[in-house]
Amino acid sequence: MHHTNRPALAGKTAVVTGSTSGIGLGIATALARAGANLVLNGFGDPTGALAQIEATGVRAVHHNADMSRPAEIEALITFAAQTFGGLDILVNNAGIQYVETIENFPVERWDQIIAINLSATFHATRAALPIMRAAGWGRVINVASVHGLVGSVGKSAYVAAKHGVIGLTKVAALETARSGITVNAICPGWVLTPLVQKQIDDLAHREALSIEDATLKLLGEKQPSARFASVEQIGGVAVFLCSEAASEMRGAELKVDGGWLAQ
Repeated sequence: MHHTNRPALAGKTAVVTGSTSGIGLGIATALARAGANLVLNGFGDPTGALAQIEATGVRAVHHNADMSRPAEIEALITFAAQTFGGLDILVNNAGIQYVETIENFPVERWDQIIAINLSATFHATRAALPIMRAAGWGRVINVASVHGLVGSVGKSAYVAAKHGVIGLTKVAALETARSGITVNAICPGWVLTPLVQKQIDDLAHREALSIEDATLKLLGEKQPSARFASVEQIGGVAVFLCSEAASEMRGAELKVDGGWLAQ
């Protein structure tokens, strides 16, 4: 008898927050290539992202939940389960950044970053866990950051939120430890996304550097490899976390940081 090899995640449903571009889209694309149907989310125009996912042969839909609003996050999870008949993989990726010293940090910016980078992860996980428990299998993947484990000046809200995500990951992992659900965090260092490219362009303009020199300067302070991680690499780690090989990884922090945290 001839059996075609089914993709590893065929028939599974994944929700990836903040997935119309950047790391979120990279993870969504990798999960789609592994066979999962996708619910994308984000403020960006989803047309290109949906086309990129559907090109892999899976089904993809978009939900524009505002990740600062708990009721909309719950609606996103419900929508995923109703559209595809379940929810197997939740990737909490949505995030925003603002850089300023603590004493000059706008209060509303602090509140917004905590809401989107930390509280949203709680609200999505809270809504998804009962669905995963009923199915007896699930993967919650939190895109934290090296800033979940170390600090950098000017990033108080982001660092506090990402440290919070690491703590939440550990508790969720413990609460699901005897189930088929795992909860883990990926901690990227510098990843070349549109957001980071803008920081390079700004630095090059500000200090009259070539793009290459601005890139090395940005990486050089923190990332010993002097190379960016790619969204495809982060996606590959997410797919691995969904595999059988990773089924006893619980509450882990997977660093993809070119050696940043080895220093």
